Amino acid sequence: MTGERSYTVRDLPLSDRPRERLLRLGPESLSTAELLAIIINTGTQGDSVLMTSQKLLSEFGNLQNIVPASIEQISRVKGIGKAKAIQIKAALELARRIDDPDYKQGKLVQTPDEAVKSVQSKLKGKKKEHFYIICLNTRNRVNDTRQVSIGNLDSSLVHPREVFREAISCLAASVIFVHNHPSGDLEPSADDINLTKRLAEAGELLGIPVLDHIIVGDKGYTSLKSRNLI
Repeated sequence: MTGERSYTVRDLPLSDRPRERLLRLGPESLSTAELLAIIINTGTQGDSVLMTSQKLLSEFGNLQNIVPASIEQISRVKGIGKAKAIQIKAALELARRIDDPDYKQGKLVQTPDEAVKSVQSKLKGKKKEHFYIICLNTRNRVNDTRQVSIGNLDSSLVHPREVFREAISCLAASVIFVHNHPSGDLEPSADDINLTKRLAEAGELLGIPVLDHIIVGDKGYTSLKSRNLI
């Protein structure tokens, strides 16, 4: 006796398939469950893909509650699993970035204040240290902003090799580093200073100058450049 198979979008009548409805009527005509079904693509044994997407929405209450959920939390919903949870998180993150000014390339950054503003929303409320690199072009406009590491900043987590791999891949003419202190203490630690010097030396060798390293807290920031530590 063969086991039950997973239901896919193709098991639905042609007129009810989300992809065909989107092509015929436009994305705005689809329900949230139907749009999720397109991303999820397959259901599970006994459940169509639409039923799976509806279960996901029921579990979290609405789409907005799915946004902050972890991959592990999403994958606990029957029929989702880790692979589909990753697809959902990727789609939600793309949607978030559309209106996120931090991801709009070309922003001019000439001061520490402008640099902080370009990553502020990413660092707000973080309980661990997050290290970001702001890649600038020859006119000090942002090419890209990338996260390099999460955790206490030490040589094992933030290495010049990984940092400047990101800088080279985004065609940076110069870079600014920003990381947060969850404690709120804006004073650079000895590790912060040593790391900054190592990165500045690596940048000099590669021809990608380090313009600043900024420490961000809940009540302000500290520029290591302004402290003459670069």
